[in-house]
Amino acid sequence: MRAPKRPIHAVSLLVRRQPPKVKAFLAVVAGMAALVLLRVIVHDHDNLFVAAEAVHSIGICVLIYKLTKEKTCAGLSLKTQELTALFLAVRLYCSFVMEYDIHTLLDFSTLATTLWVIYMIRFSLKSSYMEDKDNLAMYYVVVPCAVLALLIHPSTSHNIVNRIFWAFCVYLEAVSVLPQLRVMQNTKIVEPFTAHYVFALGIARFLSCAHWVLQVLDSRGHLLVALGFGLWPSMVLISEIVQTFILADFCYYYVKSVFGGQLVLRLPSGVV
Repeated sequence: MRAPKRPIHAVSLLVRRQPPKVKAFLAVVAGMAALVLLRVIVHDHDNLFVAAEAVHSIGICVLIYKLTKEKTCAGLSLKTQELTALFLAVRLYCSFVMEYDIHTLLDFSTLATTLWVIYMIRFSLKSSYMEDKDNLAMYYVVVPCAVLALLIHPSTSHNIVNRIFWAFCVYLEAVSVLPQLRVMQNTKIVEPFTAHYVFALGIARFLSCAHWVLQVLDSRGHLLVALGFGLWPSMVLISEIVQTFILADFCYYYVKSVFGGQLVLRLPSGVV
């Protein structure tokens, strides 16, 4: 007699059988349901942004544990860490000259730990770095973000250079995880600590996106007007949504793997 399927397996099997359009629709519905739930539970939506920074820091702590205890950086993308350090450094500069607040302190601590991770991968654990798998050229990510920042940036009263820098870090943050996804695409197998780290990034990006969407809804669109005119307000929102959906597929397989009791995450072809 066959054992009954777990609910998570039954739901997973049902979703996998659906055509791509139905999967996209279900993803949108799930995202909207999560937003409604957050709007009911979290009264001060600024806390979502702080929570996003905190979850990102937790992800970094997972990396630190991996690097110090297992003495290996296999499966990690050095390029994603360098891109993360770049956008954090730019955002930290912009925070100092434009709006010094609690986010500045959070960014500083995250930047410090990210730089330590970069040092460990580049020097202490260089022998385990999978350079051949980390093969997404950084200029494919940085150059488009820089060009877009020159063309579309805030229209506030701040210095034009600072406004371009701010736009650059918004765009770069949205796509900084692409090299890490490329590494996982090349290896197909993701060990636990790397999977935990990427999942934490996915949760952090979702909370950040939820913060902006709920702020726009609560202000009835006035927040977009406060950000300036032209395409910039829309680009901020699009960037938040893009960085969430980039990791959505991976997060689905991560949750499925965890509920299935698998320690090592195996990704099907074409997932990331």
